[in-house]
Amino acid sequence: MRPASFYHAGHASWGVVNGDVIFDAGAVLFRTLPTLKSLLATQSFSALPSALRKAPRLALNDIKWLLVIPAPGKILCVGVNYEEHRQETGRAVVAYPTLFARYASSQTGHLHDILRPKSSVELDFEGELAVIIGHAGHYIQGRDAIAHIAGFACYNDVTVRDFQRHTSQFTPRQKF
Repeated sequence: MRPASFYHAGHASWGVVNGDVIFDAGAVLFRTLPTLKSLLATQSFSALPSALRKAPRLALNDIKWLLVIPAPGKILCVGVNYEEHRQETGRAVVAYPTLFARYASSQTGHLHDILRPKSSVELDFEGELAVIIGHAGHYIQGRDAIAHIAGFACYNDVTVRDFQRHTSQFTPRQKF
């Protein structure tokens, strides 16, 4: 299943991509499951088969992609997450991963333009794997973690490299 959030005909919705169409499940389930996030949080997957049979089919060319989860509770990232990049940045080997936050307002949907701040000359991309957490948990054991994952998505983590070197902290960013 390839779920997605999108904008069409003046409203945001969500659905399931199949080939070159998206089944607008949000148009059918808007009262009980208005967003993909609500579907994942409640794990109401049993509502999908019937909704998808009734859902309008929209051409992918007719929609504007939104973030997979347009209003995420949080976005946590792991920095310097492979050895070649650690060496490239000259950072020391550490015992724990470098974590930093991203914010929903700094994200863009699939096929949207990315804007470089005028004060930067070193905009860089990093192809990443996003792990989408489907439902909350607390003190989750490693062996149980996979049950909380709703899915995965490609993620373009754009970094303003010249700003990144201003501090040892990853979170401070210029607003775009």
